[in-house]
Amino acid sequence: MLITIEPGVQLFVDIEGAGLVPDGAQMRAKPTLILLHGGPGYDHSSFKPLFSQLADVAQLVYVDHRGHGRSSRRPATEWTLDTFADDVVRLCDALGIVKPVVLGQSFGGFVAQRYLARHPAHPGRVILSSTSHHMGLDRKLAMFEQLGGAAAREAAQAFWTEPNASNWALYQQLCTPLYNTRAPADPLARERTLFNTEILFTSASGEQRTMQLLSGLARVQCPVLVMAGVADPVTPLADAQDIAAAIPAPWGRLVTFADAGHGAWRDQPEQAMQVIRNFVAG
Repeated sequence: MLITIEPGVQLFVDIEGAGLVPDGAQMRAKPTLILLHGGPGYDHSSFKPLFSQLADVAQLVYVDHRGHGRSSRRPATEWTLDTFADDVVRLCDALGIVKPVVLGQSFGGFVAQRYLARHPAHPGRVILSSTSHHMGLDRKLAMFEQLGGAAAREAAQAFWTEPNASNWALYQQLCTPLYNTRAPADPLARERTLFNTEILFTSASGEQRTMQLLSGLARVQCPVLVMAGVADPVTPLADAQDIAAAIPAPWGRLVTFADAGHGAWRDQPEQAMQVIRNFVAG
């Protein structure tokens, strides 16, 4: 469905599971889990169908960021982390959601970090999964070289310093296969994704290159789970360690996954989903 969050702006939203369930002589409210997808330029479909298993502990809200997927197209001036972060609040206002659990994967984690900085009292809990607080190009290049040799390093450096179609094609050939330690469980998942390369190239050559998100984490006022795969080349483990260290006590917790890359649930689904389940149920 399309939800209007402000004049001229509609976000595509899919909701799975009841928010109120019978529990003895009363109706019990489940937490609402808002899922912020990666990218930029992708859509929410990467969460499906795996995250459906959490519908017994939370009402799931899948959303395409402004300008992404099935959401309304908007000008590039609105493709900013501040706007995407504020859209989480706008969506909650439109749907009547109070104290959501917000999960940000990769680029969605950039958005979730800005959301925590701009609206620290709004979330009930936040999960920052396979994400970074800065470009951290040196760390990325070192990991790509470790996993894929000099050719992967060169392809990564070419794309992240000059995002364009030709560099992206080489990056997809040499670098994206290194994101994870296992082959995709569903080889057709990427084909189902609605992908907007214009948003990717604009963000990767602009705000994503200069972002510095650590200072905003000092404002955190709720539990934050940081998840990281040890073998993640694009959002390296050291970035997750920095993020967890920047969250004031007692709110931050870092969980790492051996033999896992970008999006730990892709390589270690049972372990990663159990960690998320326990945190959401909290």
